[in-house]
Amino acid sequence: MTLAAAPEPHVAFVDLETADLVVDALYAGGSSGGTGDDPISRLFKGVGNQGGFRYKGWPTRKNVRLAVLYTTGTDADWPDHLDVETGTFTYYGDNKHPGQDLHGTSRGGNILLRDAFAASHGTEADRFTTVPPFLLFQKAASSGRAIRFRGLLAPGGPALSSDDELAAIWRTTSGQRFQNYRARFTVLDHARISRTWIQHVLDGGSPLESECPPAWAHWVKGRAYMPLLAPTTTVIRSKADQLPGDREGEAILEAIREHFRGRESDFESCAVAIWRLIAPRTGACDVTRPSRDGGRDAVGHYILGPVASTITIDFALEAKCYAPTNSVGVREVSRLISRIRHRNFGVLVTTSYFHRQVQEEVHEDGHPIALVCGKDIVDVLRQHGHATMSAVRRWLEQSFPRP
Repeated sequence: MTLAAAPEPHVAFVDLETADLVVDALYAGGSSGGTGDDPISRLFKGVGNQGGFRYKGWPTRKNVRLAVLYTTGTDADWPDHLDVETGTFTYYGDNKHPGQDLHGTSRGGNILLRDAFAASHGTEADRFTTVPPFLLFQKAASSGRAIRFRGLLAPGGPALSSDDELAAIWRTTSGQRFQNYRARFTVLDHARISRTWIQHVLDGGSPLESECPPAWAHWVKGRAYMPLLAPTTTVIRSKADQLPGDREGEAILEAIREHFRGRESDFESCAVAIWRLIAPRTGACDVTRPSRDGGRDAVGHYILGPVASTITIDFALEAKCYAPTNSVGVREVSRLISRIRHRNFGVLVTTSYFHRQVQEEVHEDGHPIALVCGKDIVDVLRQHGHATMSAVRRWLEQSFPRP
């Protein structure tokens, strides 16, 4: 007998004003067809009904009591991203077009980011007075106003440097350069936020009182992070899960294939660069010659430990510049497995996807191999600013020029 899946938590529009916030629960929008259908402004009176930044108070006066971050999760140019396994959330500021200063936006979202991240490294008093609780919501459907609560956020993270936490990055639109913030937050480990605490904070009360989430109190008092970690239970990914689900993503992969068409072995250097984006502590890599690579397109070192006392782990990398209709099968992976020495690991990067049997064997036999599929490539390129087909083409031409 198969048990039916439990229905996901769902809060009706008429109940929003009194609702608690439950991680990953849905909060319905209205159906009148106007701005009054916005669920965020009904959940939090006085925070506004438009934009990615909503807040009670004024960023320019440094008196924001509570901040709501809203993301559609679909903006390819500004790819907000939640890593549910590590609890790290990457969010882009509100200066998304050229023509104004980094901090000159009408909503003042970038001012809020600047001051909150600066105060997060100060004293307990600085965090208490200047850093508001951040609440993250994401658009939940392709149509309608429903949103999903993704968690309580604190600026920064336990494993991030201050430069990694908040960085002003450059972008170019129509030949005009401008800056915007890329901010990284930590989702704190608290499953349900009470309406009592929310209303208390909105009314100007101390955020450390009235059913304050313990994870928030720990962070304010000692900048101690209690991240919400959620290791995935999905081991085997379908073909659809391994290829981008949007046309721009498909075009990005096709641009990569086209760039290396007829010289697929040159994709190896690109695969190494992609792996470096995924694993920044990758050290020296040697791309082997195609005629004598012995099944290894590159060999390299991954660096562990503090700067003064590092150790390295060797790895072998293979690259497969395949069409989306051509999966990576057991034969390709078996060749890599046979060449991984004791205490080494392997990386296989493809512009396509991995056959189900490959994933099952790697998982069940415990082979230390990272499988990087087409969707992974698109996601990491977007996270590092290469979000459109034209941007990826420029990256390819600059980094891997044709002979």
